[in-house]
Amino acid sequence: MNVLDGTGWSLASLTASPWIYAVVSTSILLDVFLPVLPSGILVVTAATASASAVVAGGASGAAAAQGPYAPGLLPLLLCAAAASFLGDLAAYRLARRGEGRIARAAARSRRLATARTRLGDALARGGGPLVVLARFAPAGRSVVAFGAGATGRPARDFLPWSALAATVWAGYGVGLGRLGGHWLGATWLGACVPVLALFLAGSLAALTLRRTAKARSARSRPAGPGVGVGAGAPTPAPAAPAA
Repeated sequence: MNVLDGTGWSLASLTASPWIYAVVSTSILLDVFLPVLPSGILVVTAATASASAVVAGGASGAAAAQGPYAPGLLPLLLCAAAASFLGDLAAYRLARRGEGRIARAAARSRRLATARTRLGDALARGGGPLVVLARFAPAGRSVVAFGAGATGRPARDFLPWSALAATVWAGYGVGLGRLGGHWLGATWLGACVPVLALFLAGSLAALTLRRTAKARSARSRPAGPGVGVGAGAPTPAPAAPAA
């Protein structure tokens, strides 16, 4: 069933207003402070409705103009990427200054604490491609943004990667929604399949980051007894006393 033609709760009813851009942008902007917000789901759902409306419009011609409003893919992509970057920037600045109730509240977040424990300092140091990868991991974006600010990382080392991460993440979410809407239509199945793919990407990103953290921890661990001059070489036996 195509829920664009249905009534009640449907993808159309959730996205049938230009206000969807404000809702998506606000959710993405704030989820760096409140990682429980479903910003990724909103992006995928809106993109699914948009893509299915385009397909329906191509099939029915001018009659599609009388259908419900659907957000445009390009404006949705731009809103999602901009909001993601601005949220990272706000968190980074707050953490760098070390002030503000929002920063302290985020520091006490149970989900952020769990993310720090699981992902280790690989995220707290917030370097290079890890910023992009962390954008897909649950609460990874928050850990990176606050960690980069709290550790005094220069803006030039963090913000360009944050902008790239925002663009990649937004493009991935909109792309998933477009595929779901194109192939499955504006049905709940058309939204659920891309959302599952979004969660799968998050799980893979978190797994990769945890392995990176473990590898770094192993490399920085001091060598134990018997390890030194030749890695894995046995400790030489003491010389026998002279007769």
